[in-house]
Formats: sequence, structure tokens, C-alpha cells
Amino acid sequence: MGLQQDIMTALKDAMKAKDQTALVALRAVKSAILLAKTESGAGDELTEAQELKILQKQVKQRKDSAAVYMDQGREDLAAPELAEAKVISQFLPEALSKEEIEKVVVAVIEQIGAEGMKDMGKVMGVVSKQLAGQADGKTISGIVKAKLA
Repeated sequence: MGLQQDIMTALKDAMKAKDQTALVALRAVKSAILLAKTESGAGDELTEAQELKILQKQVKQRKDSAAVYMDQGREDLAAPELAEAKVISQFLPEALSKEEIEKVVVAVIEQIGAEGMKDMGKVMGVVSKQLAGQADGKTISGIVKAKLA
């Protein structure tokens, strides 16, 4: 419940400061968390991993939208998306560097005994669980491909 409390506190602070960007971003996160809680089969409380996954998804959506806007030459629409992603990112744990991710990937490859691209799914599954919330899937995937190639 700690993350939800932090988001509610930040939401109140954004209301007091009249920070519209933070308000929009935090309300979207709050909404996503409430939706996840009310889904069929979900319990009353979300685990920390589930909460982190929701936050990562929110940040990814905003970054993807900003990239589309930038491709279309609409910096005016991309800027608020990136600002919202920055607001949401403050609730995520510190991201690992590529070197740190690489160390984990190499260790998992040795542990599993992966021998090429056919084992990529196995490696991705283990690494993604170990680095939940600390690295995005795209970065992990790129490193795993490079190591297994």
C-alpha cells in the first residue's frame, strides 16, 4: 500500500501547487491501479511487483506516444507526454545501467546453459523476473540477443 499512499500524497501536493501535468499523470496512475484492483480474479491489494508493472506501462505508453508525435513533427504534443512520463518515473526504482543488466544476463545464460537464440525465451523470462522494475524489456531483449547471437 506504500506506493498508493505515495501517489495520493503527490496528487494532493500537485493539486495544491496547481501542477496540471503532474495532476494528469498521477490521476492516470491512480486510475490504472484502481482498474487493476477491480479486475476479476484480483485481490483487494496489489503486490509491489504489480504496482511497478503498472507504473512501467504508464511510462512506456507516454514515451511511445511522444515518439509517434516526434516522428510526425509535433513537438508541442510530445512535450507534455514526456513531462508526464518524468512525473510517473519518480515512483519507479532506479534503473540499472547496461553494464549491470549485462552482468545479470550473462549469469542467467550460464545458469540455464543457454546455447543460442532458441533459448532466448527462457533467458528473457528469468532475467525479466530478476530485474522487474529496474530495466525495461527492450533493453533486456537487446542485450540477450547480443549475448546469444
